[in-house]
Amino acid sequence: MTQPHSQALLRHFADLRDRNHGETAVTREEKEALFAATVDLLDPVAQQALDELNEDLLLGTGTISASGLGRTPDGGVAAIWALSWPEQVKAGINPIAIRAHYGAGFHHPHLSGGTVGEWPLNDFTPEQAAEELPTLRAIAAADLHNLVFQADYRIVPATMSGSRL
Repeated sequence: MTQPHSQALLRHFADLRDRNHGETAVTREEKEALFAATVDLLDPVAQQALDELNEDLLLGTGTISASGLGRTPDGGVAAIWALSWPEQVKAGINPIAIRAHYGAGFHHPHLSGGTVGEWPLNDFTPEQAAEELPTLRAIAAADLHNLVFQADYRIVPATMSGSRL
């Protein structure tokens, strides 16, 4: 059986091969409508990934926000889920972010973090969105790792409490 992350890549590559998105969306308008539905499907999964990180490493001190779908400066569309906490704010660095975006020049949508690169976003069912949880966990964890290098380890409350998970 093909693993979920491999299935996501195969959907991505099929879109590129077939010059559509999700088998039926061809026009920009159709692709944006499909992306909007994907953002709705992804919302609880992104919230879960950030909530887990908040509980485990930020000791529940963080606040999760979700932007909802909106236009980007380049004319694309995006949604951002962010996790901020007191030490991060005090350090003057950006929050942990999970970003679903469909840039104006993109063939189809992608996922990224505030400091982490691109992953294809080709999810069309609740099951496919749920299968992104490991990817979203990795994006959020990598983002926190990179934010530590922008400030230092003291921005992670679990580190300062002496926690060993």
